[in-house]
Amino acid sequence: MFVGVLRLRLDIVGARSLKDKRSVVRSLKERAQSRMRVSIAEVGVLDDPRRATLGVAVVSNSAAMCDRVLADVAAMAGSLPHAVLTDRATEIVPFGEGGAGVEGGIEQALDRGDEDLGAASDRFEDAEDDE
Repeated sequence: MFVGVLRLRLDIVGARSLKDKRSVVRSLKERAQSRMRVSIAEVGVLDDPRRATLGVAVVSNSAAMCDRVLADVAAMAGSLPHAVLTDRATEIVPFGEGGAGVEGGIEQALDRGDEDLGAASDRFEDAEDDE
């Protein structure tokens, strides 16, 4: 399993308000989500109407597929009529066969959470016995 992450930085030419920016960003987000089946969100520079930073994520069983999908999203961003793609950064993270190489994560947090819950309930029972 591979997780691909892409950061896009856009200059939104001619935007005078956050409403103008939102229109350009929403257009890219909707196109990328419907055509490329990726997760995409505005992640930075939220209060500047002329700049936007977006994060894109994709999961695949192939690193090459992650790279291709993210490159297509970057090309889509580069062809926007009212924005200029000023920077992009890509990272693809392997997680082993079928995710077997993943250590920690939610499973570990849940296991630790169960132990913490048990310890808390033991303390509660001890307090009741003292009364």
